[in-house]
Amino acid sequence: MPGPPSADCCYVGVDVGSCSVRAALVTRDGCVKATAEEPIAVWTPQPDHYEHSSADIWRKCCSSVKKVTEGVEKDRVRGIGFDATCSLVVLDQNFQPVAVNKDGVKERNVVMWMDHRALDQASRITATGHSVLTSVGGVMSPEMQPPKLLWLKENLRESCWKEAAHFFDLPDFLSWKATGSLARSLCTLICKWTYSPSEGWNDNFWTSIGLEDLVENNHSKIGEQTCCPGSPVGGGLTREAAADLGLNPGTAVGASLIDAHAGGLGVIGADVSGHHLPCENQPVTSRVALICGTSSCHMAVSQKPLFVPGVWGPYLSAMVPGLWLNEGGQSATGGLIDHVVKGHAAFPLLKEQAEKSGQHVHSFLNRYLEELSKDKKHLDLLTDGLHVWPDFHGNRSPLADQSLKGMVVGLTLSQTLDDLALLYLATLQAVALGTRHVLDAMREAGHDITTLFLCGGLSKNPLFVQMHANVTGLPVVLPAEREAVLVGAAVLGACASCDCSSIQEAMEKMGKVGKVIRPNLDLASFYRKKYAVFLRLYVHQREYAALMRD
Repeated sequence: MPGPPSADCCYVGVDVGSCSVRAALVTRDGCVKATAEEPIAVWTPQPDHYEHSSADIWRKCCSSVKKVTEGVEKDRVRGIGFDATCSLVVLDQNFQPVAVNKDGVKERNVVMWMDHRALDQASRITATGHSVLTSVGGVMSPEMQPPKLLWLKENLRESCWKEAAHFFDLPDFLSWKATGSLARSLCTLICKWTYSPSEGWNDNFWTSIGLEDLVENNHSKIGEQTCCPGSPVGGGLTREAAADLGLNPGTAVGASLIDAHAGGLGVIGADVSGHHLPCENQPVTSRVALICGTSSCHMAVSQKPLFVPGVWGPYLSAMVPGLWLNEGGQSATGGLIDHVVKGHAAFPLLKEQAEKSGQHVHSFLNRYLEELSKDKKHLDLLTDGLHVWPDFHGNRSPLADQSLKGMVVGLTLSQTLDDLALLYLATLQAVALGTRHVLDAMREAGHDITTLFLCGGLSKNPLFVQMHANVTGLPVVLPAEREAVLVGAAVLGACASCDCSSIQEAMEKMGKVGKVIRPNLDLASFYRKKYAVFLRLYVHQREYAALMRD
């Protein structure tokens, strides 16, 4: 066990997202001192297939960590924590990559979280009605691991399935790579693999869906040992991993988290004293952490298990030990906004004007909308005749229907920059209305939610944040450190080093409030109507599908 921490000790947080690896050096009180980012390769061999390389990801983890610790005495780094997307890593018995594609390219051995190749397998698993489905809102998502595993067995039996000896969730792969330990985090196993912390693996489930091979040898392919997030993994960094990362052998490694859950740790426990928020002097169960990037996750905790139809969970100790987690989500948010903006005919003009003004395209659009709304009392009212249903990549929550498609009502023949700006605004509102839809489902099941805590890339867009406040009618808290996901990852390292006695203590010490955005209550009536239209769009889509089937 490491000795007592020095005043200048620090921790490293590593976050593996959809397109890049990021690392941060974080102090004991949660201040980010250095960050680094490296792109990672993404392959899309055919529609709905998205793949990574685990070797590429590890290389980028190492180079990022070396950058943020450059010039720092190694003894000051007390611990390291990893978070990552819930992607599926496949290795053989010698821990070498196994191809997850029909091209047979072994380097591409990771099925990304957003890969929807297993839609049919997910539907068939849902149709079994197995008891394990109660913890995933009653519906198996193609973004979880069982359908992806079944797809690999059914479609790549010879080239992949028979060669595979180890199936990892990406966060657990990183812990193994760092420590040599095959122990899996309860976060990944409970949330994405149907594991029960009280009962373990359900062998009947695996057998009933045709994956009885995973039960063999005490579940050696999917994990025999488990550990709580933030607990020390193995003996810390192995000599090989320490050399790769530029740190000391034996440096504490915290059991990993899914990226959204790390974001939750980075924001949800912050001390809100003096900010006059409805969650002040209330338990953490009155808060929801919204982690918004390419996709979005809505993390709510409760003292007792609450079953929310179409929302994942309840999961015991999957994020905060001792508390039950419900996880709502939207499969495409930042990805949808980019798709809408870049796919518009006026995008080249937008890009040109944004570059001339030295602004990001979103910042340019935000100011452009302010100009457009000069004659209106509120910018939000510009879209009273333009409505978007945002499920261009299916609905994760609360409808849990991946067959749903996107919808836009109110288009004209015009393709000007004005039209692009309005469609951008309507899309931001649609994403926020999707959050309201998730929160309504959570409240109906018993959650008492009073405050939103946002982090992730989209939380840096002030119009996106204000739309969430206005649409939900709730105050939005932004963290003092914009890289809250990285702070959450560093919390794991702080716990593993024993510098903090618990996840709760670490997230309170290292998470801090930066800014509070209040809702404009004058818009409550407008958004009541907008939300009614939003819900009607779903009803209409179902009606149209039924008409075409008849």
